Amino acid sequence: METGAVIETHNLTKAYKGQTAVDNLSFDVQEGEIFGFLGPNGAGKTTTLLMLLGLTEPTSGSAKVIGIDPCREPVKVKRLIGYLPENMGFYRDLNAWETLRFIAELNEIPRSEADGRIESALKTVGIYKEAEKKVGAFSRGMRQRLGIAEVLIKRPKAAFLDEPTLGLDPDTTNRIIELIEFLARERRMTVLLSSHFLHHVQKICHRVGIMIKGRMVAQGPLSQLAEEKLGVGQESYTLEEIYLKYFQEE
Repeated sequence: METGAVIETHNLTKAYKGQTAVDNLSFDVQEGEIFGFLGPNGAGKTTTLLMLLGLTEPTSGSAKVIGIDPCREPVKVKRLIGYLPENMGFYRDLNAWETLRFIAELNEIPRSEADGRIESALKTVGIYKEAEKKVGAFSRGMRQRLGIAEVLIKRPKAAFLDEPTLGLDPDTTNRIIELIEFLARERRMTVLLSSHFLHHVQKICHRVGIMIKGRMVAQGPLSQLAEEKLGVGQESYTLEEIYLKYFQEE
């Protein structure tokens, strides 16, 4: 592994009652890199994210996020990273402004600074005009955008994004994809992106890792995986073709 990794695991393993959910997982994500974390449901992706967030302990192996062991200092890790789960949970009786102010207070962001961050985030994700509406009346797509705004106000060094474009219309999807690219390129944010929308992953990710049955069966730049698995050049493949090839051989 390269030095200076923002996210890294070494032989990370998690077993539940004799069933191995994550099996000797080793990978790293560098500063400013967008890493596509791929695999079918049940492959071990969510369990890996939970270990990186300090929400469950590994059976063996180790992990570090921004140089911190999430198992030993989970609160410290949570303050430095942003996390967008696939299914967002919000207080339905709060509006978007109130929700983000609550998150800002939890993260000890001063009120004088928080309001500017909240306004910017709401405008960025396109729900500023609906900011006074109760979250309980939001569509799934609007809740997804609010979740991304929650990540943005923290200005994290790293972000774990689980299906960030799920439920979004094409225009908002493009805006979110461009935003992720901007954050990685201009702010050097490190992004671990889990998504089933493989064309989005192919568009913005520097490298990908493919998990199947708890194991990382491949990782690297798309051009490298295409050459290794398909024997074709960089312009002659799609990520879906690469992904299916690995999946069919397991």
